[in-house]
Amino acid sequence: MESLDLSKEIIFGSSEATLSRKISNLEKTGKLRKLLSRVYTTNTIDSPENIVRRNILDILAWRFPGCIISFRSALEMRMTASGNFFLTYKSSRRITDIPGVIVNLIKGPAALSSDIKFGNLDISVASESRWMLECLQRSKSTAEGENRSFSKEFIENRVEKMLQYGDEKRLNDFRDTTRDVSVQLGLEKEFEALNEIISALLNTHEASILQSDSARARSAGVPFDSERDELFAILRDALADSVFRTMEDKNKTEGSFRMFSFLESYFSNYIEGTEFEIEEALQIVDSGIPIPKRVKDSHDILGTFKVLSNRAEMSKIPTNEDDLIAIIKSRHATMMRQREECTPGIFKTMRNRAGTTEFVDPKLVDGTLRRAFKYYVTLTDPLARAIFMMFMCSETHPFVDGNGRVSRIMMNAELVHAGYSRIIVPTVFREDYILTLRKLSRQKQPEAFIRVMERLQQFSHNIYGDNFEELKAYLIECNAMNEPQEGKLLIIDRYFPMD
Repeated sequence: MESLDLSKEIIFGSSEATLSRKISNLEKTGKLRKLLSRVYTTNTIDSPENIVRRNILDILAWRFPGCIISFRSALEMRMTASGNFFLTYKSSRRITDIPGVIVNLIKGPAALSSDIKFGNLDISVASESRWMLECLQRSKSTAEGENRSFSKEFIENRVEKMLQYGDEKRLNDFRDTTRDVSVQLGLEKEFEALNEIISALLNTHEASILQSDSARARSAGVPFDSERDELFAILRDALADSVFRTMEDKNKTEGSFRMFSFLESYFSNYIEGTEFEIEEALQIVDSGIPIPKRVKDSHDILGTFKVLSNRAEMSKIPTNEDDLIAIIKSRHATMMRQREECTPGIFKTMRNRAGTTEFVDPKLVDGTLRRAFKYYVTLTDPLARAIFMMFMCSETHPFVDGNGRVSRIMMNAELVHAGYSRIIVPTVFREDYILTLRKLSRQKQPEAFIRVMERLQQFSHNIYGDNFEELKAYLIECNAMNEPQEGKLLIIDRYFPMD
């Protein structure tokens, strides 16, 4: 028997009479609001368009089971500027009754094994091979003047990036995979068009068929910092060889998640020199009001906390290089929004340094991050990915300021996504953390840094619950708030003895 979960923002209609009557009664009493036919929401405040935007995949999977997010939507994963979304389905139609979105159904083959199943939903995302072939089909523009496909020039630039950010083998492997996909889809002509582009970029075909200026110019790849690339490879190999214990997050309620986020924000800022008494920091977060004489420092706490306490945001991890760039910029922009002198969300234009260490040249930041992503995606263990992500961002140092904080945010998002305990770097352990980070950076020795991060997760695994006074007492007992010269970090398990 179906049940009604009113904790969900979206409720779908039911064919079961009892449940259908209950939904109808809830709508009459104002506890449910109808969004469209047989789709309701428990949110009676926000606009239907925003509610749909947050829940678009659930709605599409329910309304069009077995559909495939295709054409340009497979890459963009969002509505176009005019609200268009493109799906491959068993019939062709244009659906306009969903608030804020126009669903364009294009008749085509069902999902292939190479397409990506989206969690438990009955919906898939077209593989890169599939959507690229689809975009090489001739298609008509929508009524709003938007095409369901990317231009040929866009496809050329996309293929060129594969070559720039990977190598010839990767591109040839993609070509082989796409050839197989084209046969399954009946798009052999489109594959030949794509094969001409690839061949031209590999200098095995006449380049005159290319339209893009950048494709015509074709370089071996976007510039990147080769010394950092070597470091990333060393760390990646060390992490891949490591076996980490599983530490599931104990902060499962919104209150406990929020409390951990506050403590993480407090310590992360303290490491960077934004020092408050912990009660002062809590007051800033709880009230949202900065301390008058320390407005910008207060906003540092608030900005960091705003990102960390957003469970939806902290569940996001990058799936491609563009994602990586967009996510790190967005989080930095939120965190540093009151520090205009630090150009929030914009990569640095001047080289920065710490002591004798010079970080990545501004011209190489984008390429270095994209280059590092290829190592990141080969790691499977959540802690390994988190450690790599933190070092990758920290070592690149892409922003004028806030690099340490945003690096730790990126690290912990990996752990939130996996349901693992996040990591806090307490004041007393600051020197151990920085020294081992420096040892990896300068001496190419990752082992000590990996051990430090494991130890910090063991410590942080015991920080759970929403009782501030209880957690403060625990932190005091562990020496967490002491200066490094005043003691050592003690890991005291609150319930279970450590191995």
